[in-house]
Amino acid sequence: MTTGVIPGGQPPEPQPTGERMPQQRREPDGPAALPSDDRPRSSVITARAAASFEPVGRSVATARSFVRDTLQGWGFADIVDDAVVLTSELVTNAVVHAGTHAEVLCLRTEDGVRIEVSDRYPEREVPLQSSAVAMGSPDREGGRGLQLCAALATRWGVDYTPTHKNVWFQLNLPARAVGTRAAGPALPADLLPLADGRVRVAVLQVDRKGTVSAWNEDAEELFGFPAAEVVGKPLTELAAWPHTPGTGTGIAEAFQLSRWEGTYGIRGADGRVVQVYASHLRVRDTGGEPSTVCLLVRDHERAVLQTPSRVPATDQTSSGDGQNTDPFEVFIGSPAPDDLDGLLQRTVERARDMLDGDSAFLLLATDDETELEVRASTGLPSARQRFARVPVDAGPGRYGSARMPAVHDDLAAVPGAVPLLAGTGMRSVVTVPLKVEGRLTGSLGVAAEAPGRYTNEEALRLQFAADRIALAVESARLGELERLRRGSLSFLVEASDLLAGTLDRDQTLALMAQMTVPTLATWCAVYTIADQASEPYLSYVLHEDEELIDGIKSLLSKVSPPDPVPTPGARVWTIPGEVAHRAALRSSMRSLGLAGGSTQFSSAIGPTLATASAVGGETVVLPLVARNRVIGMLTLGKPTDEHFRQEILELAEDLSRRAALALDNARLYSERTAISQALQRSLLPPGLPHIDNVEVEVIYRAAGEGNEVGGDFYDLFPIGNGAYGFAIGDVCGTGPNAAAVTGLARHALRLLAREGLSGPAVLERLNSAILDEGDRSRFLTLLYGELRPQEDGSAELKVVCAGHPLPLRLRQDGTVVAAAEPQPLLGVMEDLELYEETVTLDPGDVLLCVTDGVTERREGTRMLGDDGLADVLTTCTGLTAGAVAARIMRAVERFASDAPSDDMAILTMRVPEIQQEA
Repeated sequence: MTTGVIPGGQPPEPQPTGERMPQQRREPDGPAALPSDDRPRSSVITARAAASFEPVGRSVATARSFVRDTLQGWGFADIVDDAVVLTSELVTNAVVHAGTHAEVLCLRTEDGVRIEVSDRYPEREVPLQSSAVAMGSPDREGGRGLQLCAALATRWGVDYTPTHKNVWFQLNLPARAVGTRAAGPALPADLLPLADGRVRVAVLQVDRKGTVSAWNEDAEELFGFPAAEVVGKPLTELAAWPHTPGTGTGIAEAFQLSRWEGTYGIRGADGRVVQVYASHLRVRDTGGEPSTVCLLVRDHERAVLQTPSRVPATDQTSSGDGQNTDPFEVFIGSPAPDDLDGLLQRTVERARDMLDGDSAFLLLATDDETELEVRASTGLPSARQRFARVPVDAGPGRYGSARMPAVHDDLAAVPGAVPLLAGTGMRSVVTVPLKVEGRLTGSLGVAAEAPGRYTNEEALRLQFAADRIALAVESARLGELERLRRGSLSFLVEASDLLAGTLDRDQTLALMAQMTVPTLATWCAVYTIADQASEPYLSYVLHEDEELIDGIKSLLSKVSPPDPVPTPGARVWTIPGEVAHRAALRSSMRSLGLAGGSTQFSSAIGPTLATASAVGGETVVLPLVARNRVIGMLTLGKPTDEHFRQEILELAEDLSRRAALALDNARLYSERTAISQALQRSLLPPGLPHIDNVEVEVIYRAAGEGNEVGGDFYDLFPIGNGAYGFAIGDVCGTGPNAAAVTGLARHALRLLAREGLSGPAVLERLNSAILDEGDRSRFLTLLYGELRPQEDGSAELKVVCAGHPLPLRLRQDGTVVAAAEPQPLLGVMEDLELYEETVTLDPGDVLLCVTDGVTERREGTRMLGDDGLADVLTTCTGLTAGAVAARIMRAVERFASDAPSDDMAILTMRVPEIQQEA
């Protein structure tokens, strides 16, 4: 085995010849020399999955799906996003850049997963051992796979053999205490959590299939469903799972874990989603069957279920070494490093109790530190305030800035001083900043309904608590951002692959909406703009609840669309929410018999109120800009009292740029296809004339996806004096130049034939016309003939075959013979000497004319050929002209499994048998 230095590591010391060189590996704490096979020997491999992928572009998406499905099946949802991103880059290197097959091997261990990607191009950029190799630039097309391994993987490396190169990486599961029990000390009554009212704890139990088997009274009160309606149904039908990027575990997967805590929504009987905080515990019944017990409370009452770490009950205020412990930290406890929401919620609840307030709130600064985003609150309408934004500097002085502590004795005297508290009934408030290394990271506030409750002493106490918790909050916030960014990267990789996989406009619109709902928004509407002079058109609407789609579509169709502003970024659109609320109010008044209405409209109140609730939250519009032109708008919405996070809006902006380009490509492709199909139709006759005593059938199949004009054509037209001209030809190549020659040939044939010229004269003049095209000329194979029915029931044909596959004649006895001799094709030589041949079709005879797409049909090294076509034709004795053409086409299609690569035209003419009189 040949080993090498991984870029970014240090080269090994020179070794004597013949000794094995240790391979350098990338470790979390720096490079280290390890054996060439760096697989941890102490980790037991409990499962493995392998797959091989062909060197084609679509294999990358297939490999991503393989790894995602494998890891989710193993219960490794926490590391799925990182594994998918790394696999995508490494498989791309193998199948696209190296151009070889890629083998992917997934190994499950007790600690995590190891994934190996092998290709068959070991010579590609083999690192030298004599000197360190710098990692490639991030702007290069190649090399990103190893950079990502170094950044995301716990361990990684490259193994070289004479036939393979194997890049592997290992991802360990994050450490978490599963099933840990904790007990807290006895606390004074004033330090206990303050509940806003009776705390209802919904207790329900689901079996191993996720079906509800128990449903208590508090669950009925919280969600409005009696037990009889819920028991026996899957809980997933009621759960509105958060599909935020970075949340890898679904509710079905959560039921399989021994213990799980988190937030999701339950859709109540009134259609509203109730945000709950849930604690799941996996148990076994007396029969040994596993089931899950779920404890659910309202999201803002999560402190009921969360158990913070406590100091021993014998010493509440001092630690084991005699040092005083801050009571603020004692109450908050030590939440998991990645539990930002839990930490923030405990902070605001402790701050409210510490200052004996009626409410508290905590805001975190955005990346540019110009705005603050509400992330936790208690005693306030949390659903309406969550993720709402306020400016850091609302006005001059210390009272208008969140960068300094502030005490407001009476908000009634200073309206708008704290926009977050407008309309809440709070009169006095104290706010303090959260700072880390002098940088503003957030703001913590406590408010009361009575004026004059707080002084500078309370502000100092709150500032001291904020200083103690600021670093932990910032660390958890950065961890959340990192998880969101990794999830966003995986989301954009999948989205780009899906959008690039279609050129159909309608399918692109559907993909745009399906990728945003419910991952980024609750509902989505896509407006398209045909051209600069057109108004935006509502093209697609999607809601996570399908029953609300028609209501939203009806509401949006009645309001003016948003202005197509090319400015990048999301902008708020308030019209849908305002119109929905007004419509709901009118329906409510009519249901009460007010405003001259009648109660007969009460049946319409449900859908109207549901629509108002669905679109009553924040609505944002993102422009779809492609090639410096606004081609549409992507509208995202939340239900009542909900707002978008900045990270979600940034992800939506990235998605809108990709979606706009995909939509414009689909538009261009559709236009090109429509033009090509219209041109193709113009090159073929609009219909076939009826000929007495002669059956005629034509089958034409264009190859490709319909966006190129083919070179095959046919024609059948009356000449005069009972004669008909027919032609079938094939121009070399496809596209505009071939179409020009095709159109010239078909129309010239009609004009020249109707001038009374013979077949050779017609083709000789057509040959001159093709040569006059100069560089645009193409050579043409053409079978031209004149058909004249006879009084005795036969038909006389005069045929000229200029380089075209010979026509075949099927006699009544089943014999097949060529009906013409080959002659030079057109468009090559100036002086042609052509001649025509006369053929008589007796009653029951069939003349078969095809293009070379039929005879050159291939399956590997086999080709149908003239002999194969003749063999098929011998089986058509006694069939009508239509049946003969259909049997020939079926035989051609079945000859090979692949789609045809060339246009095919089949023209059959048959003289019916003379019916004997009885």
